[in-house]
Amino acid sequence: MNTPRIFGTPLSPTATKVMLLGSGELGKEVIIALQRLGVEVIAVDRYPNAPGHQVAHRAHVINMADGAALAALIEQEKPDLIVPEIEAIATDTLAALEKAGKITCIPTARAAQLTMNREGIRCLAAETLGLATSPYRFASSLAELEAATAAIGFPCVIKPVMSSSGKGQSKIDSAAEVKAAWDYAAAGSRVDAGRVIVEGFIDFDYEITLLTVRSIGADGQVETQFCDPIGHVQVQGDYVESWQPCRMNPLALARARDIAEKVTGDLGGLGLFGVELFVKDDMVWFSEVSPRPHDTGMVTMATQVQSEFELHAKAILGLPVNVALKAPGASAVIYGQHEAAGIAFEGVAEALRVPGTDIRLFGKPESFARRRMGVALATADDVETARVRAKEAAAKVKPVLGK
Repeated sequence: MNTPRIFGTPLSPTATKVMLLGSGELGKEVIIALQRLGVEVIAVDRYPNAPGHQVAHRAHVINMADGAALAALIEQEKPDLIVPEIEAIATDTLAALEKAGKITCIPTARAAQLTMNREGIRCLAAETLGLATSPYRFASSLAELEAATAAIGFPCVIKPVMSSSGKGQSKIDSAAEVKAAWDYAAAGSRVDAGRVIVEGFIDFDYEITLLTVRSIGADGQVETQFCDPIGHVQVQGDYVESWQPCRMNPLALARARDIAEKVTGDLGGLGLFGVELFVKDDMVWFSEVSPRPHDTGMVTMATQVQSEFELHAKAILGLPVNVALKAPGASAVIYGQHEAAGIAFEGVAEALRVPGTDIRLFGKPESFARRRMGVALATADDVETARVRAKEAAAKVKPVLGK
């Protein structure tokens, strides 16, 4: 494994340099974790003043799906590690540079390629690894989508093969809704507006994120560790609240860990992975995997000894990690509610008066009604109380138009 063995001084010839491709709220926390270890961090995003830009040593604004622009920036900065934080990246360029021995991509360029595209990761999980998934079809036109939904049956879920945070995703109950779902998927796709996945609806009891960490053990070999499972609620494919630990029966938990270990082991490399799974009784189905911190895992900033961001930073640097739970807790999303730049927030003091709570405001320069602008975190003696506290605190934070 190509991991740093010494740690230098930022902004000097000895610096260990890490470049983040994508610098949203998750990337911002990874950057802070890296900064605490004396790493020089370069934040890259498609728009200026992204959350991660505000805390990095240097910031760049480029179209990361432009392979030539991406390669030029990498050549300019010459980072020791490249850490993709979003899907909309020219992963073919990363793969070519990695193959030529010019970069080390986290966890690997192949992992970035496969997980950027739902088609790649679903085929790997279902066809190569033989894992249980929902029934699925792919479609590249409205006619193909109509045929795919007829084959899968209703209800079903339609997603762009390349998107994130629920963008372009819809659940439909009849053939009459197919055209609208196709148009919505095209609008929500980050890279390829012409291909979707149709998934049969699974009658699951709940869904979890199993944060899975591949790090270097004391013997110098890669070892896999699991955080306590995170339960979450999604609306239109976007998470609105999460909690940890999520209660699971022992057999379901064992099956979830087995699936997560198989998927992340095949993807390889070092770092933290967010493995999404559906659970019913003791049955577990694979849904998706992100080779990076997961939005539902923001709860770990309150619940774990080391948050998912610290785990990712330490793992990619070849350092030991600690996945221990500190306290039961929950998170609840704070939405922008306005379509405007430079909004402000009222009620933060009132939110923090809710026992056991904390607030993170991400600093995004532009707000949309359904854009995630912050998160409320809460701990308690039990998950149920923490969930109530987190939602109460989030509701007290009021986005308002800037003055």
